Amino acid sequence: MAQPLVKKDDDRDDEAEYSPFLGIEKGAVLQEARVFNDPQLDPRRCSQVITKLLYLLNQGETFTKVEATEVFFAVTKLFQSRDIGLRRMVYLMIKELSPSADEVIIVTSSLMKDMNSKTDMYRANAIRVLCRITDGTLLTQIERYLKQAIVDKNPVVASAALVSGIHLLQTNPEIVKRWSNEVQEAVQSRAALVQFHALGLLHQIRQNDRLAVSKLVTSLTRGTVRSPLAQCLLIRYTSQVIRESATSTQTGDRPFYDFLEGCLRHKAEMVIFEAARAITELNGVTSRELTPAITVLQLFLSSSKPVLRFAAVRTLNKVAMTHPMAVTNCNIDMESLISDQNRSIATLAITTLLKTGNESSVERLMKQITNFMSDIADEFKIVVVEAIRSLCLKFPLKYRSLMNFLSNILREEGGFEYKKAIVDSIVILIRDIPDAKESGLLHLCEFIEDCEFTYLSTQILHFLGIEGPKTSDPSKYIRYIYNRVHLENATVRASAVSTLAKFGAMVDSLKPRIFVLLRRCLFDSDDEVRDRATLYLNTLGGDGSVVETDKDVKDFLFGSLDLPLVNFETSLKNYEPSEEPFDINSVPKEIKSQPLAEKKAPGKKPTGLGAPPTAPASTVDAYEKLLSAIPEFADFGKLFKSSAPVELTEAETEYSVNVVKHIFDGHVVFQYNCTNTIPEQLLEQVTVVVDASEAEEFSQVVTKPLRALPYDTPGQIFVAFEKPEGVPAVGKFSNMLRFTVKEVDTTTGEAEEDGVEDEYQLEDLEVVAADYMLRVGVSNFRNAWENMGADCERVDEYGLGPRESLTEAVNAVINLLGMQPCEGTEVVPSNSRSHTSLLSGVYIGNVRVLVRIAFGIDGPKEVAMKLAVRSEDEAVSDAIHEIVASG
Repeated sequence: MAQPLVKKDDDRDDEAEYSPFLGIEKGAVLQEARVFNDPQLDPRRCSQVITKLLYLLNQGETFTKVEATEVFFAVTKLFQSRDIGLRRMVYLMIKELSPSADEVIIVTSSLMKDMNSKTDMYRANAIRVLCRITDGTLLTQIERYLKQAIVDKNPVVASAALVSGIHLLQTNPEIVKRWSNEVQEAVQSRAALVQFHALGLLHQIRQNDRLAVSKLVTSLTRGTVRSPLAQCLLIRYTSQVIRESATSTQTGDRPFYDFLEGCLRHKAEMVIFEAARAITELNGVTSRELTPAITVLQLFLSSSKPVLRFAAVRTLNKVAMTHPMAVTNCNIDMESLISDQNRSIATLAITTLLKTGNESSVERLMKQITNFMSDIADEFKIVVVEAIRSLCLKFPLKYRSLMNFLSNILREEGGFEYKKAIVDSIVILIRDIPDAKESGLLHLCEFIEDCEFTYLSTQILHFLGIEGPKTSDPSKYIRYIYNRVHLENATVRASAVSTLAKFGAMVDSLKPRIFVLLRRCLFDSDDEVRDRATLYLNTLGGDGSVVETDKDVKDFLFGSLDLPLVNFETSLKNYEPSEEPFDINSVPKEIKSQPLAEKKAPGKKPTGLGAPPTAPASTVDAYEKLLSAIPEFADFGKLFKSSAPVELTEAETEYSVNVVKHIFDGHVVFQYNCTNTIPEQLLEQVTVVVDASEAEEFSQVVTKPLRALPYDTPGQIFVAFEKPEGVPAVGKFSNMLRFTVKEVDTTTGEAEEDGVEDEYQLEDLEVVAADYMLRVGVSNFRNAWENMGADCERVDEYGLGPRESLTEAVNAVINLLGMQPCEGTEVVPSNSRSHTSLLSGVYIGNVRVLVRIAFGIDGPKEVAMKLAVRSEDEAVSDAIHEIVASG
């Protein structure tokens, strides 16, 4: 058998060979567990067997109910041994097995005995195990012992009780909350870990009471917290109080800032860093407030400890995104970190320098980065490339040196994601910096000469086809493109043929040369390449004459396909070869309604920044083209929004109907997508009778019925209503499907001549305020909010009444407004009593709207909210408040 080419690490082989757990099998270990029943226990042997059992459990091995019970009862017999090491293993094993309620009784007495033992190690571990396996009834019996343990003189015992309290708070919060006095006493402990755990538990007990948390922070910031770990926790809780009080206090002084600044002079490095990071993350932090934190982080940059250097440079990297000028003082220290042995530190230093550097330092930075790039992994290289792209957009005059750098690293070794990041950066620079176009395109041409990634080659060829013909000398790119026809795989060759055709269509002087090249492609070994060459020769006029390309040809080559692809595919499948060529105009342009199975199974939708618009762009375009093709709707103006389909029938009924609401400035068009699911029936003269008596602001102007609706062939009915222009009119519409039904002979497909008039009641349809709002996110809400300005801001408070949870209230308001949540603020943290949601959208009339909503629980299950709206038009800000007030 051939030896593998990749040499394995000998050291690792040795480690694996001598691993004590190599080849462990559950059956064999269960047999070994019988040693627990020996009259004369061997503590060392028993500990080894428990170790193997714990290994199996942690590797995901499952024990049957019988096996787990047998092991549990065998382990309980080990309480007879006085060996301290074995006893600790027994505690671990009981915790991992998590015995059922009837089995717990067996060990409860032993554990309670250990809990009152004179051996502190027994006491601490027994508390941890009891709290892990016990239920509420037993907990009340041992509560007295746990309270005593919290204030025990031995820090190991006190910490065990406090950590157990933190875990129990999730399952038995009422019991743990009764320990507040003891926990408060433990916060004053001299033992570092006890103080740390006590502060963590006390905060969790009070976390839903904002005033209690504020009092806790106030008392502790005035006192002395000895433990550095507890001090770090206190800094975090202080930051939380500052954030929450920032919304309610309008004064210039920031509460507790002096405490954070004082922590910068603490003797423990972790406290200093925690305070510095907290200051940098304050909302609306000023340069004056940042200065002491930046100074401390600058000192950490020259520390001998890699973890401190990493923490400092990572924090400065984040600060550089919002306050680049504040970090410039650290640039000299960060330049020395470019050669740091830790590549993570070096990468962060480089990217921070790229954000904070000035125009004069660009060349020097590029030289340093060139030597550095070969030493780091691809994921770090991608970060550097993205930072260089941002720097180039910041200093467009420096595009030459930055573009040369990108082209040089493009020719070096690297994976797909890395190369894609470089190509994307060059493309963005070409689009945003006109002077960089020609040199950028040449760099891309040189790259595809030796590109191993088919996807990147086809993307670059497509981009060349769009941008190349617009340059001063398009002919110089032809050689690079035609080389692909000879040297690449079929996919790239086909893409190159399409790009050549685009040059021929856009640059009439190049047509004769392009025709020669396309004719050579007619003899290619791949049918796709031959077909494309034939198509483009016929489309462009293959006689080689220098004539101006028709507008229709340019639209065919460059324009988007004016047909739903599903309909196009179906028509091509149904086309039978004959003397008559396939007519693309025969493809129906109507959008088929979704199959019921697809509509009834919505998947998980992405939220936050990655959330898509209400409908895919292609669907919106198709709707717009479909409606503009109907003469009655031609003068309605530009389509503002199309809703998702709303079901008007139950699943698996004889007729399936859903409706799409198309919103115009002065009109609303209902598109009823109908499907007949009965093979024996043909429906004719199909229309929807709409009763708008509960929608007073709407008046019906147009109805477009459906002439016929055969079995399983979707059709559309349109009903248009006029409404006051630019007004978000709302109302309820009742719908009745009316038609003439004719019996169909399923064997011949012939329908009877005579039909019977019939009607079918559909569900009611509502036009709501959210229909007049487009979900459009913003990448940086804070910047967008500040740029919008407060001129058109409207702020008011509302009571939302009793709600099951804050999450329900947040979702209700988001659905009412129909806006896009930003930065993941639609998710409410568990047990939170207050929450802020940030929403963005475009209101009818193409008015940008930003909303900031602060929710809070006011009384038992009563939810109140403060709504702040900013928009480009104060009337729109008022309208948003009216929607909430009436909703």
